[in-house]
Amino acid sequence: MTRLHLFDLDGTLIYGSAAPVEISRQLGLEREITELERAFARQALAPQDFALRVRELWSELTEQQVADAFEGAPWLAGIREVWTDITGRGEHCAVISLSPDFFVRRLLEWGAHATYGSRFPAVPFREPVRPDGILNPAAKVKIADELCEKFGVTRSECVAYGDSMSDVDLFAVLPTSVAVNADQHVNGLASYAYVGRDLRAAYELTNKRR
Repeated sequence: MTRLHLFDLDGTLIYGSAAPVEISRQLGLEREITELERAFARQALAPQDFALRVRELWSELTEQQVADAFEGAPWLAGIREVWTDITGRGEHCAVISLSPDFFVRRLLEWGAHATYGSRFPAVPFREPVRPDGILNPAAKVKIADELCEKFGVTRSECVAYGDSMSDVDLFAVLPTSVAVNADQHVNGLASYAYVGRDLRAAYELTNKRR
């Protein structure tokens, strides 16, 4: 059986942090992004509103700062090794995140077969954010179904890895899921739970089932 592995980014592949936090840190805007993240977590900001606010916050953002944020993020260990193993088995892996696509797509260089993020204008920003390009939790299910069709698998052959409320919709429709350093929103839905800083251990939980 071939499988499709679907990974969240913020709080899952990045330990205890998120792409917007790491980007904002490069700009010295930790306090501002913390306030926005808290508002988003309590659902006081919709994904589109959050994106519009961070677009304003990052008005001076450069490509070098994005690269520095990516390189300096607290990534889980073993991401490349896991994706190499997945590819070696003839399986596929993708990252689906609500974070900006210009950050998420850098993971293609690490071995992801596909990446999806909220569509932002090119850095440095010269254009506004289009609300219709911003992903929400329900969009993760739609993208997962599109990837199933692309790679010739069904939902029953998918494994989702996530940590929070943005993953609830996907965990609800897939029979196999791994809660990675997760909060209460997904722990009760997940097939497996992992706490730690090495993706290889979380991945191995699903291989033991096989």
